[in-house]
Amino acid sequence: MCPAEGSSTTARIRRARIDDVAMLAQLEQRFPTDRLSRTSLRGLLRRGHASVRVCEQDNVLAGNAVVLYRRGSAIARLYSLVVHPDYLRRGIGRMLLAAAEAASVDHGCRELRLEVRPDNLPAIQLYRKAGYVVTDKIGKFYEDGTDALRMSKRLGPVTGAPAGRSRRQRPAPAAPGATA
Repeated sequence: MCPAEGSSTTARIRRARIDDVAMLAQLEQRFPTDRLSRTSLRGLLRRGHASVRVCEQDNVLAGNAVVLYRRGSAIARLYSLVVHPDYLRRGIGRMLLAAAEAASVDHGCRELRLEVRPDNLPAIQLYRKAGYVVTDKIGKFYEDGTDALRMSKRLGPVTGAPAGRSRRQRPAPAAPGATA
């Protein structure tokens, strides 16, 4: 399941598929609390209010990110970002976070928010390096009664369609008489 030390296999990010649910559920089971069930994962993949990205490396789902959207809102929520313990410190969390941000922008969002346990220092460091700031502390947020830090980041410029619709920018038309 785990690659040999020094493996050079490239990790790749892609959209999750229904046939990934079993492996995603196995990944969730590696964590003691606040796990997503198979039913929840299936629902997230089937509905339009979520984006699920996975990172594949060595034919293993090494991690995933789940982003939730609300109709009419320009704020997306990073609901879950999980990296398999055997794949930590390889940049996978950073790749998944970037993919979550890109999916949020594509969905028309201008901000990405998340909650993180105050004792999850590696995750907090990842988010801070990516430009997230702590905006709030939420008491007894997690199922075990642990508080959460809310973090937020303003995303790149988004113009055009109302929130919830794709806002990919088209290239500007060439000026009359311009040559390529």
